[in-house]
Amino acid sequence: MTYFAHSGTLGDKSDWQSLQEHLLEVAEMAADFARPFGFEKPAYIAGLFHDLGKYDPDFQRRLEGANVSVDHSTAGAAMLHSLGRDNDALVAELVAYTILGHHAGLPDKHNEFGHCLKRRIEGYSDRLDPMWKDEITYDLTGLTSQRIARAMHARKEARYAWFDFSVITRFLFSCLVDADFKNTERFYAAREGRQIDREWPALQDLLPGFIKRFEAHMAGIRGESDLNRLRDNILSHVRAGAAMEPGLFTLTVPTGGGKTLASLGFALDHAKRHGHSRIVYAIPFTSIVDQTADIFRAVLGPEHILEHHSSIDEEHPDRKQFPTSRDRLKLAMEDWAAPVIVTTNVQFFESLFAARTSRARKLHNIAGSIIILDEAQTIPRPLLKPCVRMLDSLAHLFGCTIVLCTATQPALAAPDFPDGLDLGGRELAPDPPGLFQKLRRARIERVGDMDNAALVAAIADEEQALVIVNSRRHALELYRDAETAGLDGLVHLTTRQCAAHRREILANIRHRLKDKRPCRVIATSLIEAGVDVDFPRVWRAETGLDSIIQAAGRCNREGRKAWENSVVSVFRALDCPPPREIAGLVGDMERMIKDYEDDLLSLAAIEAYFGEVYWRAGSEKLDERKILEDFRIGMDGTDFAFRAVAEKFLMIESNMEPVIVQFDDKAKKAVNELGVENIRPGAIARKLQSYIVPVPMKARELLIRNGHVVFERPDLRGDQFAVLKSSDLYKEEIGLLWEDAEYLALESSQI
Repeated sequence: MTYFAHSGTLGDKSDWQSLQEHLLEVAEMAADFARPFGFEKPAYIAGLFHDLGKYDPDFQRRLEGANVSVDHSTAGAAMLHSLGRDNDALVAELVAYTILGHHAGLPDKHNEFGHCLKRRIEGYSDRLDPMWKDEITYDLTGLTSQRIARAMHARKEARYAWFDFSVITRFLFSCLVDADFKNTERFYAAREGRQIDREWPALQDLLPGFIKRFEAHMAGIRGESDLNRLRDNILSHVRAGAAMEPGLFTLTVPTGGGKTLASLGFALDHAKRHGHSRIVYAIPFTSIVDQTADIFRAVLGPEHILEHHSSIDEEHPDRKQFPTSRDRLKLAMEDWAAPVIVTTNVQFFESLFAARTSRARKLHNIAGSIIILDEAQTIPRPLLKPCVRMLDSLAHLFGCTIVLCTATQPALAAPDFPDGLDLGGRELAPDPPGLFQKLRRARIERVGDMDNAALVAAIADEEQALVIVNSRRHALELYRDAETAGLDGLVHLTTRQCAAHRREILANIRHRLKDKRPCRVIATSLIEAGVDVDFPRVWRAETGLDSIIQAAGRCNREGRKAWENSVVSVFRALDCPPPREIAGLVGDMERMIKDYEDDLLSLAAIEAYFGEVYWRAGSEKLDERKILEDFRIGMDGTDFAFRAVAEKFLMIESNMEPVIVQFDDKAKKAVNELGVENIRPGAIARKLQSYIVPVPMKARELLIRNGHVVFERPDLRGDQFAVLKSSDLYKEEIGLLWEDAEYLALESSQI
C-alpha cells in the first residue's frame, strides 16, 4: 500500500504526493534551514517525524473523502519522545513540541485544558501501519549537536540559561513549519501549473552593488556645512566599527546626526566582513516604517526591500473552516527571506514570542542577521527583561549582530540594568556626550498648565508650530477647537489616517515649512521618532524625558537658528490628563530633574532618567507578566508554556483591530485581488499594509454589525481582511471617524 501526504484530483492517484516523499523532502529542507546555526540534526528529525500520523489508515480514508477526524500531529511527537535517550532526551522533547505544534501552534507542556504536550503524549495510542519503519530510516544518536552542547556549556552559569532552550525550540519549530509550508506549496503549485511566491536573492550576492550604491548616495548628499561634516565624521567612525566581531552594539547619536544611514552603512560593511545573511531594521512605530523603507529603496534600489508591518491577522482562528493543507496555504504570510527587511518592533518581538505557525515560520531567517533596533528605548517596560533575554540569545546562539540604535540610549547594560546585556566597549558612535553638545538644536522650558483654549491661542501667534499630545482623542478635540478659531494652515496627524494618507500629509507639511507658509500641526507621538520635519516652535504635552527629547528633534532640526531661541514648551494638559503609564514617567522625570533642569537634553540627563525609570519599576516590573518564569527545566524535562506566553506577550495592549481603507486606486486594486485565489495573501497584505487604520475592537465590531466594514472574500481569506465600505466615515482632514458608525447606521435605517 502507498501512503500519501496530500491528495490530487486523478482517480489513479498519479498526481498525489506520497507520504515518504513529503517526509524526506521536508526533513532535508528543515535541516538546510537550520544548518547556519548548527541545529540541522534535530531539524531533520522534526521534518522526518512531523507527519508520521498520516500512516494511520484512517487518515488515508480522509484523503479519499471519508468524513473522519484524525489527529496526525501527536504520533510523531509521541514516538520521538519515547525514543529519546540519555543526553538526547531533552532535545527530543524540544523537537516533540515542534511536531505537536506544526499545525495548531506550539503547545504548553502542562495546562488545565488538556491540549498540552504531556497529556497528548500520555494519551496517545499507536494506530500506525508498521510499514512506516520500512519507509523511514532514522538515527537519533547525537541529537544534541555539538553546537547545542557548546552553546549550553558556555552559558550554563548564566541566569535564565534555560530560556535559551525555549528559543532553540522556537527556531526548530520555524524550520519545520516553513519547510512544511514550502514543500506543500510547491507540490500544489506544480500540480496546478502556477508559480510560487517570489524567490529572493542572497544578501551576500547583492552586497557589492549595495555598497557601491550606498557610497554614491552619500557622496551625492554631502555638503560643506558644519552639520554635514559632523555627519560624515559619525558615518566614518560607525563604518570603521564594522570590523569588530559580531555581537551586541550600541549606536548613540542625537537627532539630526544621521544615525539611520550610519547604521545602514555599518550593516552593509559588517555583513560583507562576517557573512551575515540579511539585514533586519526594526522601528517602533508603523508611522515611520514607510519613510525608512523609502530611504532604503532610494539608497539600495526598490526591488530587494521587504516592508512588513501589517497588523492583518496572519492566521484564521477557525480551524474547521480551513481544515486542509491546501486551505492553510491561502492564509500563509511572510517568511522574511528577503535580503533587507524593514519592520516594526511589535512585529519583530511578537513573532519571536509567538506560538502560531504563521508568525513563527519566519524566525529561522532571523538567524545570522544584522538586527538594528531603532529607538530601542520604546520597548515596553513590562516586557523589557524578556526582550533583553531574547536579544542576548539571538546574539550568542544564532549568530546575530544587534545594534541598539537611538538618540536616547536606555541603560540596558549590566550591571546597571538587572540581568542586562554585555555592552562594554561596543559603542559605535564617536564621543556620544560630545555629539549631544554639538548637535543641540533647541532648549526645553516647562510652562505648567495649559487647556485647549490656551494652546489654540499660543499657536495662533506662530505661523509655523507643532503641538504633540498623548492621545488621538485629545488631538481631535484640539484640532476641532483650532478649526473653530479659524487658524490657517491647520493639519491633523494621527493614526486615524492610514500610512499612505499620512505620507501625503507629511509631504504637504514639508512643502509648507520650506515655502514659509502657515503650517500648524496637531499630532500624536507618531511624529516624534524618525519623522524628518523641522518646526521653529514646538509644544509637547507632559510625558517621559525620552519622548520630550524626540519632540525636541522636530524643533530647529537643521540648525537654522541659535538653539537658545528654539523652544520646546512642555505643558500639563488640563483637558486630557495623561494615562497612568505616562503619568509614572512624568514622575520619574520630576525626581531627577533638579540636577539637570538647565540641561535636559544632555546624555547625562538621559542616563539619569532611565536609571530612575528602571529603579521605580524594579526587576519584577520589567517582567511584569512573568514571561521568563514560564520557561523552566527540571527533573521531568522541560516545563515550557509557549501558548500561555504568546497570549500575554502583547507589546501594545490596546484591543485594536485593523480596518483597510481604500484610500487610492492602488488600495482598490489590491482589495480586488483578494478575489483571485492564486494570489498569496502575503503578497496582497504587503500592498495593503499602508492602508490600515487601527480601530478599537468594539468599534470595529459595531462597524461590521452596521455594514460599514465587511470581510472581503471570507470564503478564500477568512476574516483576515476587514475593508471599509462606507467612504463617508473616512474624512480627508481627519481620517477614520468610527465614532459616527452608530449615527450613520440609524440615519440609513430611517431612509
